[in-house]
Amino acid sequence: MLLDGKNAVIYGGGGSIGGAVARAFAREGATVFLAGRTLARLAAVAEQIRAAGGRAEVAELDALDARAVDEHADEIARRAGSLDVSLNVIQHGDVQGTPMAEMAVEDFVRPVETAVRTTFITWRAAARHMIRQGGGAILAFGGDGDPMRDHYLGGLQVAFSAIETMRRQLAMEVGRHGVRVVTLRTGGIPESIPAGMRDAIVERSLRPLAMLDRLATLEDVGHAAAFAASDRARTMTAATINISCGALID
Repeated sequence: MLLDGKNAVIYGGGGSIGGAVARAFAREGATVFLAGRTLARLAAVAEQIRAAGGRAEVAELDALDARAVDEHADEIARRAGSLDVSLNVIQHGDVQGTPMAEMAVEDFVRPVETAVRTTFITWRAAARHMIRQGGGAILAFGGDGDPMRDHYLGGLQVAFSAIETMRRQLAMEVGRHGVRVVTLRTGGIPESIPAGMRDAIVERSLRPLAMLDRLATLEDVGHAAAFAASDRARTMTAATINISCGALID
C-alpha cells in the first residue's frame, strides 16, 4: 500500500474533496485524522473509512485558529509518532456569480484572507513536525488558473494564486529537510460544484476544453493525492499535478 504506516491530517475532511482524499488515503494504509468545524460530517466520513477496514479519527477544529491547529498537530505527532501528510481543503467563503464591478469589497477579499491565513497556519504546523522528522508531504488543492469565460469567480482565483505563491516559497525553505510541497490541479470537479452553478461551469467552461472525453472525478482526486503523498512521488516538490483531463494546459 502506498501510505502504509503514514499519518495524514485533512482539514475540511468532511467535505466532498476532503472526504474523497481521506477514503483514498485510508485505502492505501494511512491513519487519517479528519479536522473541521462540522463534527457530524467528519464522523460520517470516518464511519465510511472504518466500515471499509481503515483507520480514522475526527476532531472539531477551526483551521483559522492558529493555537488550535498547533495543538491538534502536536497531539497527532505525540500519539501517532509522526505527522506525515497534511492537506487543507476547507471552504474559503467565496462568492461566485457576481461581476467584480458589482461585488462588495468584503465578498471579494474574504476568500483571499481566509485562504492565506488557514494555509499558513496549517502548513506551519505540519512543517515544524516534518522538519524534525526529516520528511513529509504537504499538499495543496487548486493551483493557478485562467479566468472562466461566462462565469464570475470573485476572489477565488486570487486566493488559489496566493496559495501557489506560498507553495513555491515553502517548498524552497523545507526541501532541504526532505519535506515536499505539491499542488493538485483539476480546474473543477463536477461532483463538488453546487448544483445551481454546475451546468454553467461544466458545460460552458470545462467540458469544451477537456482533451479527454470526461472530466476529473472525486475518485480521481483521491488517487492522485495518495500518489502525491507517497514515497513513490519522492522526487516531486515545488510542482503541480494536473488532473484536469486536459482542460487546463500547463
